Order: sequence, then structure tokens, then C-alpha cells
Amino acid sequence: MLEKVAISEADRPKLIDRLLESSHVSEAMIVSTCNRVEVYAVVDAFHGGLGEVSELLTKHSGLPLGDLTRHAYVRYSEAAAEHLFAVASGLDSMVVGEQQVLSQIRSAYASADGQQAVGRTLHELAQHGLRVGKRVHSETGIDRAGASVVSVALDRARGVVGDLAGRTAVVLGAGAMGGLAVAHLSRAGIGRIIVVNRTLDRAQRLAETGRSMHGVDAEAVEMSSLTEAMAAADVVITCTGAVGAVVTLADTHRALAGRARTDAAERPLVFCDLGLPRDVEHAVAGLPGVAVIDIESLQRDPAAGAAADDTAAARQIVADELAKYLAGQRMAEVTPTVAALRQRAAEVVEAELLRLDSRLPDLADPARDEVARTVRRVVDKLLHAPTVRVKQLASTPGGDSYAEALRELFELKPGAVQAVAAPMEVAAGESALADDFTAGHLGDGQDS
Repeated sequence: MLEKVAISEADRPKLIDRLLESSHVSEAMIVSTCNRVEVYAVVDAFHGGLGEVSELLTKHSGLPLGDLTRHAYVRYSEAAAEHLFAVASGLDSMVVGEQQVLSQIRSAYASADGQQAVGRTLHELAQHGLRVGKRVHSETGIDRAGASVVSVALDRARGVVGDLAGRTAVVLGAGAMGGLAVAHLSRAGIGRIIVVNRTLDRAQRLAETGRSMHGVDAEAVEMSSLTEAMAAADVVITCTGAVGAVVTLADTHRALAGRARTDAAERPLVFCDLGLPRDVEHAVAGLPGVAVIDIESLQRDPAAGAAADDTAAARQIVADELAKYLAGQRMAEVTPTVAALRQRAAEVVEAELLRLDSRLPDLADPARDEVARTVRRVVDKLLHAPTVRVKQLASTPGGDSYAEALRELFELKPGAVQAVAAPMEVAAGESALADDFTAGHLGDGQDS
């Protein structure tokens, strides 16, 4: 399912553009990792926005909506913020506590921001989420269970080939995951690393990093040399992000034939397939002397869990930060009302000073200025306590009712408040597709 829905770096900008062209979505960010595909969107109507996101994913994946919704989850409003904070903290990762997802969220935000797809709402949400993730990793031991999916995969590989010290490994892919693989292999004492990538200069840069930063014997080769590299390897880590299989059954047969002529003939060949979609053709796992460790099998690994106490501490931080975030959002919502009230008061003061000028045209400037300062001080003092208090009350659940009371008591027109807030206008409408999604998936009132 994830392979079909997976969104590559190349596809992400196009899909975000499609979302922004839809009727209900005003901001959008897409997070796509080895364990998730998530769309964060600011919408003007829940059903309409959900329908447009669902339609985008069905068209992209080629899956019927019914197939998609059986595996999908929806978070709205506060639950959406809580979910992002949990994801950034590593609580929702395949390996609980892994830190790579934090950089993946940062990358997703940067990509969306570069397309001008991020407004105030997603900007504040993403930035707060990144801060929560950093806090969890610095204040808890949640990442002791394993720094990343790579570390767990290598632990599994050791169970097949034994100690990695002095062995040869192939890293297929020179992106962020490839960099993690080189670092973890180096710490494991690997003897030699062969980096393979479609773009040779990227492979060379990663190999140079391995040599200079990790002190490991590393070299780079072109994709055309993949079979020869596999023939010399004990472990092959694949993490390309390619759309289809990169390591085919035929490639592996040729590599095994090459191994038969060397001292590697009796040693097993282990593939750690960390690509999404998968990089290694499914049939490869059936070959004798070959083991394939993929994303699906890693999800069942006991090492993917963190200690209960650390997890509980991380969840408490998420809960505390969520409360702070929501309080800040509620205060931000009342700010336009407070600003409109002060603007209304300033207009009344100016109107009264004009009346004073018409009634006392001969009033000296110093006297007029003193009167103006006195009137403004009186108004400021009268407004200070209620405006401070309404901001405090706005941070509590149901706090928007106090802003509504201010608007009613002081006859603040909606237009005045909207002018201060300057919201983005989005066309209204509903979507039958979203109704199908909700009826079929959210009818029980619970997320899956």
C-alpha cells in the first residue's frame, strides 16, 4: 500500500500545486517517509478539504477510494497538531525514537515553503513541531532504542552474517538514508564500503565523507557496476527512492555467479531494503544464500520499541507542548478583536478631539495637546484590564466566546475584525468524495 501511495521528491511539488489549485485548500505540506505518507492541509471546510486531499491521493496512487480509506487515518484541528508533534518526536516511527523523521519534516516544510504553499498556520504548526521533536530527544532517552531504521536493519543483518568488522558493504543510494547507512556501517567496523548511485558525483561525495569523517575505506562506482559490487559484498543496503525495483532477480543471479568464483561463495548475501517503494525485486528473497530485510519485516522487530518510561516522558512533553500551542492559537484568534477594539477607541478619541476643535477654535496648542494626552490615557487605562484579561481567557478552552462578547458589547462589526486579521479568502463548496470517505471510514467516530 505504501509503495503505491509513496510520493517522491520529484512528485511532491506537483502534488502540492494541485492541492493549492483546489477549492478548499489554502496551505499544504506533504511528508513522505519509509513509514508514512501524510498531507497536512489548511482548509476552509472539513468535508470539502478532505475530499480534495483524498482525490489527490487516489489519482496519484491509482487506488480506488475504498482501498485507500481502509488504510488511511484523518486528524483534524487539535488532533492534527498532536499527531505532528508525536511524529516529530519519533513516537509514531517504525523505530520508536528515531531522529531521521525530524529532518524529513524539516525538509517537507522547506519544500512547501519554497513553493509558497505555507502560510501562517502551517508555518507555526511545523516550527512548533520541530521544536517539540528537539525537546523530546534532548530531555528523554527515547532514542536509546535505536537511532534509525538503519541501525535496526544492521542489527538484523548481523544475525545473518555475523560480526560486520572487516566485511564489505554496498550502499545503493547517496541521499540522506545513504549517509546514515555509511555512518552506521563505519561505527560497526565495516572494512570496505562501495557507494553506488545513478549520479556518480553524488556517490563520490558520500564516499569521500565516509573516508574523511568516518575513516572507512570507501569508494564510489556507477550503476553499471552494481552487479560486480554486489558480488564482493556481504551486506547491501538499498535506499534509492526510485519508483521501481533497482535490484532485479537477474542482477542478483549474476552477482551470485560472481561470488561462486571467490571466497565469498559460502557466505550469505544480505539485502537491507530500506527503499519506499522497495528497491529489491520481491523474488530475490527466494534465492538460496540470500536474505532480504525489508520495511515490512522491520516493523515487527522488537528493537523498534523504546523503553516504556522514556516513551511516557516523551508523550508528556508532547501533551504539554500541545497545550502551549493551542493556547497560543486561541490567543492569536482573539488578537484581531482586541486590535479592532483599540482601533474603535482611537477613532472615538479622534472624533471627540475634532468636536473640541470646532467648539473651542481658539484653544491654545499646548492646552489642546494636554487634553488629547489626558483623553488617550483615560481610554488606555479603561481598556487595559479587559484586553489583557480577554487574552488570558482566550487561551482556555472555549475562550473564543470572550472575544465574541467583546464584539457584541462594543458593537465591533465583523468587517473591522476581518480587516485586522486579513484572512485568505477561499471559495466555498462541498465534495461528494469526502462524504464517501467520511461515511465509509469515520462513521464510528474514531481514527484508525
